[in-house]
Amino acid sequence: VSFDAGRSWSSIFNQPTGQFYRVITDDRKPYRVYGAQQDNTTISIASRVPGNVITGNDWYAVGGCESGWIAPKPKDPDVVFAGCYGGSITRYDHRTRQDREIVAWPQLAIGQAPKDLKYRFQWNAPIVISRHDPNVLWHASQILLESRDEGQTWKEISPDLTRNDKAKQDYSGGPITRDNTGVEVYATIFAVSESPHEAGTIWAGSDDGLVHITRDGGRNWSNVTPKGIPDWIQINAIDVSPHEKGGATVAATMYKHDDDRSYIYRTGDYGKTWKRIDSGIPEGAFARVVREDPVRPGLLFAGTETGLYVSFDAGASWQRFQRNLPVVPITDLTIKENDLVVATQGRAFWILDDLGSLRGWKPEIASAKLHVFPPAPAYRWEGGGGPEGLPPPTAAGQNPANGVVVTYAIQEKPEEKTPLTVEFLDGETVLRSYSSAKKEKEGADEESADKPLEPKAGVNRVVWDMRLTKPDLLPKAVIWGSSLGPKVAPGTYAVRLKMGDATATEKVTILPNPLVAISAEDLRAQHALMKDAMAGVSECHEAVRQVREVKGELKEMGERAERLGKGAALKDQAKALSEKLTAVEKKLVNPDIQSNQDVLNFTPAMDHEFAGLANVVSSADSRPTDASLAYYKDVRARLDAVQAELKAIWDKDLAAFNDAVRKADIPPVPVMKKP
Repeated sequence: VSFDAGRSWSSIFNQPTGQFYRVITDDRKPYRVYGAQQDNTTISIASRVPGNVITGNDWYAVGGCESGWIAPKPKDPDVVFAGCYGGSITRYDHRTRQDREIVAWPQLAIGQAPKDLKYRFQWNAPIVISRHDPNVLWHASQILLESRDEGQTWKEISPDLTRNDKAKQDYSGGPITRDNTGVEVYATIFAVSESPHEAGTIWAGSDDGLVHITRDGGRNWSNVTPKGIPDWIQINAIDVSPHEKGGATVAATMYKHDDDRSYIYRTGDYGKTWKRIDSGIPEGAFARVVREDPVRPGLLFAGTETGLYVSFDAGASWQRFQRNLPVVPITDLTIKENDLVVATQGRAFWILDDLGSLRGWKPEIASAKLHVFPPAPAYRWEGGGGPEGLPPPTAAGQNPANGVVVTYAIQEKPEEKTPLTVEFLDGETVLRSYSSAKKEKEGADEESADKPLEPKAGVNRVVWDMRLTKPDLLPKAVIWGSSLGPKVAPGTYAVRLKMGDATATEKVTILPNPLVAISAEDLRAQHALMKDAMAGVSECHEAVRQVREVKGELKEMGERAERLGKGAALKDQAKALSEKLTAVEKKLVNPDIQSNQDVLNFTPAMDHEFAGLANVVSSADSRPTDASLAYYKDVRARLDAVQAELKAIWDKDLAAFNDAVRKADIPPVPVMKKP
């Protein structure tokens, strides 16, 4: 890639280039994404992983081939039905890795004229599993076929739902070479969608311009093709409204006829009447698919030849919604929970995490000083939040954020005098706080403090990793083990945003990891021990911070006494007290540990004992072991003994030293109070 007319070039090794026809997700948590890649395999890939990034280890092929639809079985997603050209459909079982061909009529289609085939299957023939009965599988040729035994037997549940123009079913290509690979098969059912509201209500669209519906499982079909739609148009996708029983949206394409306009039609009465709703999508950006949000009625997304469009008014108007999505053809969309999953031709899969701001958007928000959208419930996943950009030649996908995602809108960028503050609360107790203020905490380790927010005017996002504030470490401290704050237990919390005189609060729900069987009581016990252990780390470093402050004062006091001619005795007394404090300090923190590998050479002190315990306790979502509880008591008792030793030094040794400096008419050494 060159950005300066070829004077210099950059190498891009981490460019996703998969060309996907369709996209679907399964019912796992976290869900997996499925699609078929042109000139490649089908694919099942994780939407998130416990590690940092999504890699090649997180995907596998699921049968079928480059062109077909895919249908993972509900409640048993290891079983996947996937298509290929020529009517091929396979049943793949990930447990056995076996790929069974279950084609309805095993007639060799390649090299044949479509008119000579019993079933005309398109290259991209629909495969759909019923929303109401996971044992019902549909595969579409010119006739809709149904199996109730995973492809062992098939039956026809429709007549020919196409124009069946024989003139368009002859050999393709020529005169020297024919094509006849399957992609050119015409007069086929190209889109199938079942109603989520009513079992037996099925919509079908053909690649030669017809739309049909059945409301009795296929016994009777009605032609409900929109009036005025061009003849021979390809019905590319049908989206049944999640809010209206009789509602559906059709996206059709005419680009094969040199017409690159969008043709989007919407009905609310089972196709008796239709309204065209593509105003605002320009020529050249023809739409292949439209999906309606299942939460907010009338919120529509359109996948077009040049990117993504959104409508907040049921298609009456559209606006471009590209964000960081590449300008690329979008072939399919699916909405899974709070995410919009996108299939592209040339840039693989993309996921828009968290649709909350779009679902809650109102025009007046643009002029509000501060607005926070209700956060979606967050699971206590492991991993996530990987880097946005990875250096080449790393090939990896970005993990979604791990934590509570809070989206907010501000009219103006915060000023220094009126910073934006985001607080996460348990009742009125602040668990974690983020701010746009850039004030650095004096005397603290920079790594232990959260980075300042950098919001801009408009819509912004902040992610709380569900942890309490990090331990307050000494400057440049090195901890072998966990130095993070503990994760909170599942429950209901709150987020509060403040900027100047504007305040906004929303409820926050944290759910347990659905992959882990553990009681809420056990998670609370884990959180309590983690909190105590990390508090021990902070307490060690706070005590050392106090010791070092006093030692600095003692050194300065001794040198000052010597300069003022108060005698060497006071300087010697200061030195002796300082050495006594150093001995205590080394019980809490080993100053020789200045890098991660130093723990191999220098014995870790008490701060590392607490951090190491936290590392053990946080290794999985589980109740702390009895050994961990007992070890905490042991380390806590030893820290209490050190604190008592320090208190005795302050009360006796330092008091005696201060008496001596008072007699010498020098201001005494202060003892910092614990915050």
